[in-house]
Amino acid sequence: MRRLVCLTMGVVLVATCAFAQTPSSTQEEIQLLRQQLQQLQQRLDQLEQEAAQQAKKTKKVEKKQKRLQKTVMANQRKTALDRINFTGDFRFEANSIATSMPDFYNGMAVQKGMVDTMFYMGANGMPPQSLDDVHQFIAQNYSQYQYFLSQLTWDRLRQAVGQIPPEMFGPLMQMLLPSAYTPGYDYDNSIMYTNRLRLNIDAKVADNVSFQGRLSMYKVWGDSTGVQIFNGQSNSFAIDGNTVGVPNSDILRVERAFFTWKNIGGAPIYLSIGRRPSTNGPPMNLRQNEMRGGTPMGSLIDMQFDGATFGWHIGEKWGTTARLCYGVGYESGFGSGEVAQPSQKWLDDASFLGLNLDLFNTDDMLLQFTIARAFDLTDGFGGLIVMPADPISGNPVPAPMVMRYTPSANLGDFDIAGVVLQRRDGPFDWFVNLNYSKSHPNGMTTPFGGLLSDPFENPTSHSGSMWYIGAKYNFNDDRTSFGIEYNHGSKYWFNFTPAQDDLIGAKTATRGDVWETYLFHKISKNFQLKLAYINYSYDYSGSGWHIGAPKKLDSTPILGFPTYDDASMFTLGLIARF
Repeated sequence: MRRLVCLTMGVVLVATCAFAQTPSSTQEEIQLLRQQLQQLQQRLDQLEQEAAQQAKKTKKVEKKQKRLQKTVMANQRKTALDRINFTGDFRFEANSIATSMPDFYNGMAVQKGMVDTMFYMGANGMPPQSLDDVHQFIAQNYSQYQYFLSQLTWDRLRQAVGQIPPEMFGPLMQMLLPSAYTPGYDYDNSIMYTNRLRLNIDAKVADNVSFQGRLSMYKVWGDSTGVQIFNGQSNSFAIDGNTVGVPNSDILRVERAFFTWKNIGGAPIYLSIGRRPSTNGPPMNLRQNEMRGGTPMGSLIDMQFDGATFGWHIGEKWGTTARLCYGVGYESGFGSGEVAQPSQKWLDDASFLGLNLDLFNTDDMLLQFTIARAFDLTDGFGGLIVMPADPISGNPVPAPMVMRYTPSANLGDFDIAGVVLQRRDGPFDWFVNLNYSKSHPNGMTTPFGGLLSDPFENPTSHSGSMWYIGAKYNFNDDRTSFGIEYNHGSKYWFNFTPAQDDLIGAKTATRGDVWETYLFHKISKNFQLKLAYINYSYDYSGSGWHIGAPKKLDSTPILGFPTYDDASMFTLGLIARF
């Protein structure tokens, strides 16, 4: 363009000079033409400057558009992440378990002997001379015996046993016990591997509403059946409260799912409803080398349940928070076939109400109080189970099968209370925990017993206690930690901890002594090694159960199922967090 303009100007100048040589040209006209050419040159220079400035502006606009596009994409990504966020962990463990059982009398065999003797006496009108007489009579009248069993109910059995005169009951037991005697024995599982996967979900619903959840899988290598054969331990019963606390299968289950509505009406109060964050609460999180995982005190409540919490953040400085908690442990009107039962067999729902107070909750200290009452406890919770023996007749189940267990009676109420002080002082984490429990039976018993009483006893109120201490030393910039813990439970101690992550049994439910030591080492930031050893020394039977009377294990007791008097476990684990 510039060359064309210059060429044009040159032509004009030549023409001007030629014109100047003509007679009619004048000096004034030449001067005028020069001025016009200068003006044209100035205009061309101005146009070029404006074009250059416009090009710069265009480049700036393009750069701004690119930056804006990147910002929009980043905001879109952030919005997507803010909508839902996933974290989690995977844990592998190798465990070696050694247990021993004391001498005991097989309670199921005693129960069967009593039922068989009832059949004999009902037909002959007199007690037998020996069990051989009973067995021979049953073999000769087996069809009548089968009909007798089909008509046998717990109420009939309890009534019949209650009518046995004391002078006959003693000789009857002397006849039955020798054949039910079982000498003590050891049972070991030299190696057992487990996998546990947990996926945490966080989402912002509104400015003051959030959602949290956790999906979990917990299984033993080589087993995904989901239901265990009942062996008398509380963790061999698949219930709503322990679906991910006890190894079951490769199914990913909903451990917790709840929303929290904060700052209601501008006040420091909140409401949270759903499947509660009620596992791995303080001080149980220290032995897992994790942050506090649950709201309630883990030594009292380590159990999955559905419910609601109404909370009040009393003070920000000390993290003081009060919570009123409600939950349901068993819904009697769903899945129990209750509508087809006579009204006298209808049950009340098993529920609880509790008060939880974090008096201090700072980075260095937690002081928490908990008090709660469970209402209308039943003889177990609804769930799936494989029973090896009929709890009424004592006869072995011919072909073990998965059954839906439905409670048969409300047994009464139960109180629990506790206080825990947990601190970090320099490299030390330590805690002291005191707990109390008390039963309030209503007089009912079932084939499994009443509240802390045996099936044929009249239940009375009992109190229990448990104290729990521990310390952990952190060194190497918190990459390595070593801890030791001890807890002791009394004869009638009971808590709600079926989801406590212990293969042998919930350690804080133990009626006896438990020692545990552990070491954690961070191989990298999100990958750590675990070494642990735990030893249980049981004084009484029934740890983890609210039904049945505790029996002194060194006195050759009558036990419905074998019960450990000593158990220990070594654990090697690797945990990956992501």
